[in-house]
Amino acid sequence: MMIVKDHQIAYRNVASKYYRFLPEEIDLAIQDFNEILSDYGFHASGAMFFSILSDPTAEIMTAEVFIPLEESHFTIPKEEEIKFRSYFSISRMLMTRVVEDVENVSQVKYWALFDYIKKHELTQKTPIFVEVKTTNQGVSYSEMSIGIL
Repeated sequence: MMIVKDHQIAYRNVASKYYRFLPEEIDLAIQDFNEILSDYGFHASGAMFFSILSDPTAEIMTAEVFIPLEESHFTIPKEEEIKFRSYFSISRMLMTRVVEDVENVSQVKYWALFDYIKKHELTQKTPIFVEVKTTNQGVSYSEMSIGIL
């Protein structure tokens, strides 16, 4: 199983929001977040990504959903509970890709990252991050990353 060392996630002008949902309903959380941002006149400038804050086997998943924006100034009502960072960066990460059979392979790759940390006596410094990406040919895949010390 391929695990890449020294991976990094870096984006500018990132909005984020916490969600709790059934794992199969992540698309609803992403759609909700996109609609809130759109309603306030903001435009996505890059691929959405999220961090898994709960045990992946939990019935209800907790995640922070992130969307890079075209806009560099961010004002939104406090009750929307959206954070904004002008720069979001995590370095020194381990990363693995999920290309097919996402539902089953994601679980295997998730635990493989933790096994790698344990085997190499590393320390976890972040939750798992999942970046949804698309190749030039239009094929979707995910990169799962975790920050280490």
